[in-house]
Amino acid sequence: MIARRSFAARLLAAPALLLAAPAPAVAQTRQGPPHEWVFGAWTGGVFPPLDTEGPGCFGNAIVIFTRDIVMRATSLEIPYRQRLIETVAQTPDGLEFRLIPLPVPGGPLAAARIPEAGFGCDGNPNLLRVVRRGPDEIAFPGCVEFPAVLRRCRTVG
Repeated sequence: MIARRSFAARLLAAPALLLAAPAPAVAQTRQGPPHEWVFGAWTGGVFPPLDTEGPGCFGNAIVIFTRDIVMRATSLEIPYRQRLIETVAQTPDGLEFRLIPLPVPGGPLAAARIPEAGFGCDGNPNLLRVVRRGPDEIAFPGCVEFPAVLRRCRTVG
């Protein structure tokens, strides 16, 4: 019985001791993913970018980067094509994305291939290289579907 009480007393005292412990002297800095600087909506790419501020830009974004997904607009379809990110590596002048391969359709629909959901880069639909041209300007070298630079959409004010 005594052993149970001392164990229970220690168990109840543990949270109080944790709360009373001093905070670490140095605050830890949050380490973001390597592609954090590219998060957001981008315009241009297909044609030279024009309006980069306000709702007009966000409403016509061509590429959107998030933590786990890269979305792109196409000229022939209404919805954005979404690709899941497998890995991201920093390069001397930007980033290299490896996208999760899309499943290959089988059965009677195998002949009716899904339109290319990549970026048309170097013949590999699962690769996207991003070159940083400036603080709010990027390019996709070797991507035939994106011959022009892209500029980040910004809010006004």
